[in-house]
Amino acid sequence: MRLTPTRRDVLRAGALPLVGLGLPELLRARETASGARPLGKAKQCIVLFMWGGPAHQDTWDLKPDAPAEYRGDFKSIPTTIPGYRICEHLPRLAQRTDKLAILRSVTHGDVNHISAPHWLLTGRPSPRPEGQPRNEDWPNYGAVLAKLGRGKGPLPPYVSMMPVVPAPNGAPRFVEETHGQDAGWMGPLYHPMRIDADASKPGYRVGQFDLSTDVPTTRADDRRTLLNELDRQKRMMESVAELEATKAHYRKAFDLLASPEATKAFDLTREPASVRERYGMNIHGQSVLQARRLIEAGVPLVTVFWPNDGITNVSVYWDTHSRNFIDLKERLCPVTDKAFSALLDDLETRGMLDETLILWTGEMGRTPRVGQSVVGGAGAGKDGRDHWPQCFTSILAGGGIRGGVLYGSSDRYAAYPATSPVSPTDIAATVYHCLGVDPQMLIRDRLGRPMALCDGEPIRAIL
Repeated sequence: MRLTPTRRDVLRAGALPLVGLGLPELLRARETASGARPLGKAKQCIVLFMWGGPAHQDTWDLKPDAPAEYRGDFKSIPTTIPGYRICEHLPRLAQRTDKLAILRSVTHGDVNHISAPHWLLTGRPSPRPEGQPRNEDWPNYGAVLAKLGRGKGPLPPYVSMMPVVPAPNGAPRFVEETHGQDAGWMGPLYHPMRIDADASKPGYRVGQFDLSTDVPTTRADDRRTLLNELDRQKRMMESVAELEATKAHYRKAFDLLASPEATKAFDLTREPASVRERYGMNIHGQSVLQARRLIEAGVPLVTVFWPNDGITNVSVYWDTHSRNFIDLKERLCPVTDKAFSALLDDLETRGMLDETLILWTGEMGRTPRVGQSVVGGAGAGKDGRDHWPQCFTSILAGGGIRGGVLYGSSDRYAAYPATSPVSPTDIAATVYHCLGVDPQMLIRDRLGRPMALCDGEPIRAIL
């Protein structure tokens, strides 16, 4: 039976007032309800976020019978799902579609790279336009799990892999500004531990939780003493959220330094060379491997953002306004094909796939016609595709998801959903459900107003 309450459950427990109702009371209210549908039992989740918007019609949703200006340059190859074919440059994943639930009719209306990710990372539209502070965002999945006390030991409950690579000519690294990536109005205490180092480099280490070789342990002890003194002075002042969060993060850092077992999770050199090479000796591949090591060590949720690889300032990430087919063929599809397939195999071999949910998604798709520009997009060259949130593909796997499932479909041009439209809200509800969290659990915003965690419904057909 579920332990998290819906709004209906709270009303059934009518003696409990909403004002001041905390998590323990909500749990007790839920326990008094009857007829609840069981939630999923996944213990952890890895979100592979393909920032920039993969061209769905050139990867997962090819249209070989469409006119040339729509179908693009790539051929299709068969998969393990009878009759279903995907891009020729995803050969490993084509042999593993029996493990995937492929949602080909995801749709929303936000064409902006900064605000649209909020939909996929929280299940709600962004409340703020581009350039505004993120503290009004809805909390990310990982922040909610942290708030609910998920995780164990000194490791953080929520980690964000967001490697930063200098782009040529100073091109902006927009992913750092993306909405929906942290705790938002839930407060900085539940922000993720962010790893911005390149895990493929020989000297990779997580500096935030790694004692530098030139810092003796006595100095670390001095820092702890200083922290305790600051804590004593802090108790004489009014509580400040940022200071509380900073103090908590420092304590977590000290706990990590005192736990050799925990710090091993960040040491990729412990992996056999064959395993590392299987994921790909590149930024994304090693970040995905790092994510696997972290969830294996007890971190409930890790998000791996596709990095700016520093190769070009024309089409960074999956944002292929030009060079769409060149970049997909040479630097995007091969890397994701290798890393995603390795993750599936690795988790299955370790007996972890059934308890680990994987979400592979971007924030949008690309225009149906090559060279097509749209209002609110950024234009497209003759060999590119512009922003297109009206229809795209997201993938779920593991953690209570049925494999070998095609859900929804797009029209003949991959422009709009033809059957079973999927809202990002429903994807979020499915993620929460699989992780054992009732999507309609009541939480309080910063004004104390009770609100449902998510307004969507789990996609029952893929569970």
